[in-house]
Amino acid sequence: MGRVYNFSPGPAVLPPQVMEQAQAEFLDWGGTGISVMEVSHRSPEFMDLAAQSEADLRELLAISENYKVLFLQGGATLQFAAVPLNLATPDQVADYVVTGSWGKKAKTEASRFVQVNVAADAAASHYTTVPNPATWRVTDNAAYLHCTPNETIAGVEMHSIPEVSEAPVVADMSSTLLSRPVDVSRFGLIYAGAQKNIGQAGLTVVIVREDLIGHAVAQTPGVADYRVMADSDSMWNTPATYSWYMASLVFKWLKAQGGLESMAQRNDAKSVKLYSAIDATDFYTNPVEFEYRSRMNIPFTLPDAALDSIFVKESKAAGLINLKGHRSVGGLRASIYNAMPEEGVDALVAFMADFEARHG
Repeated sequence: MGRVYNFSPGPAVLPPQVMEQAQAEFLDWGGTGISVMEVSHRSPEFMDLAAQSEADLRELLAISENYKVLFLQGGATLQFAAVPLNLATPDQVADYVVTGSWGKKAKTEASRFVQVNVAADAAASHYTTVPNPATWRVTDNAAYLHCTPNETIAGVEMHSIPEVSEAPVVADMSSTLLSRPVDVSRFGLIYAGAQKNIGQAGLTVVIVREDLIGHAVAQTPGVADYRVMADSDSMWNTPATYSWYMASLVFKWLKAQGGLESMAQRNDAKSVKLYSAIDATDFYTNPVEFEYRSRMNIPFTLPDAALDSIFVKESKAAGLINLKGHRSVGGLRASIYNAMPEEGVDALVAFMADFEARHG
């Protein structure tokens, strides 16, 4: 089978140019005579890659010098624990806004280490909206306010973070970071698993304001301590070198595409096309409140759930894969990250029209 359009929520589609470059230098990276997978993370060559990748990410996101950029392991899930361990003591309160499954998991994990106040929870809507910020019940002197700006499973996106608290804002941006410009200065800490828009699984990017570093509780493991990792340039332990290398290629690719303003325009165009196809008929339905529709992860349902498996089977045969919805919500879902070309969305829209004509 040739290349297909991969709508997976993660690990997700990568730019072909990035994979072709990785393939071309797989056995001989940068004239070293060995693969980047074999080179020491302490070698001058890899240290240069690490420094350049940080510089490229700083340029893409306009990250100021009072933030540290860390390239860590453990996925965004490890950060569910690392955030409270670094930013709060067990007797402090941290506010959590829960707008989907990942926010819920982050809240549950944090409750093991800090007093959690659920400032808002969209459970009553089955996570199809974001609670009105005017109703958020934030805590005075909270250690931080945690949110998940884009919920991969439910397809809910907070397009801006309301200013409702004086506490540092912590954001899990795993499925939205690098899809558009972000005002990093609005956040105390941003973290993101790489396997959506950054690269391949195995790497997690953490962007943390310097004044929030150095306060980890004594029991914090070294690999989760931001001060330890910052002081060692993310190399206190052996990093995920190949995942870091792939991220470095993606950063360069993004710069070559015109940066995040350009990516935002492309992503807006793709999502508008797909939502327009869904809204144009009663056959397809998107359950998310219009104002909070995700530009990255677009769930949709059919008039009869029995058609879901048929849609998945037929779309796969048409070269459109990984469109099955998450097991917790069912239905269908198309993830259209940076590397998904507009042609892929066009192909999906055309298939949807044909499927409706045959099964509607």
